[in-house]
Amino acid sequence: MANSLRYFVGNWKMFGVPGSYKILDKINQFYHKDQKNKNKYKIIMAPPDTLIYDFSKRFKNKKIIISSQNCYHQDLFGPYTGKVSPFMIKRLGVNYTLLGHSECRSAGETDEIIKKKFSLALKNNLKVIYCIGENKIQKRTKSTVKVLKKQILKVISKNNNFNNIIIAYEPIWSIGSGSIPSPSELKKNITILKNFIVKKFRIKSHPKFLYGGSVDKNTIKHFKSIKELDGFLVGGASKSSKNFIDIIKNFYK
Repeated sequence: MANSLRYFVGNWKMFGVPGSYKILDKINQFYHKDQKNKNKYKIIMAPPDTLIYDFSKRFKNKKIIISSQNCYHQDLFGPYTGKVSPFMIKRLGVNYTLLGHSECRSAGETDEIIKKKFSLALKNNLKVIYCIGENKIQKRTKSTVKVLKKQILKVISKNNNFNNIIIAYEPIWSIGSGSIPSPSELKKNITILKNFIVKKFRIKSHPKFLYGGSVDKNTIKHFKSIKELDGFLVGGASKSSKNFIDIIKNFYK
């Protein structure tokens, strides 16, 4: 049910200065030395907007793919102070963007806004890593699958190309908490959602699904057996080359 290629995606959030490229240099060096496994995975990093132009140029012909962390829900140019459109991001040489992250949702992003971003990102030939997740109350009331299906249906349309969409399941209650879903629970939820999407959107193959939420070099071992997962969205641990590399090493150990 999983695609053969795994994705290790790092989200730096509000972190990094121009010299932070050295972190990615070390990860890139590790990748090239990883003769046994390097053809089994892709590495994508989402630094802040201040760095994506420099990083996209620096790593253009290397194996680290640069993503933006978000984009605005209006395209091209306009009177939107501090905002960056999907058109502008694509012209930086970037091919991916994160959308729908729980931190953005909590800051006021609605499903309607995210849907506009989603549509414009795809229109500009950006691949979208779309974040979904439930909070602690929703988990406690056993509403997880219902909430996640709703987040999918509110944003994704039947005419969208699923080759350009990766869904990242990031339970809000897990982010930064050290708590993670059990392997059986995660396997069950991902399986339900993949089958739901295939049936609902009438696509021929299962969509790509990542897991995010307290992913580090220790917790990664709990996810190794879940064949339904296509990779991981890593937060804090992606800001350290050693910690990020250890996640990949321990996954393939």
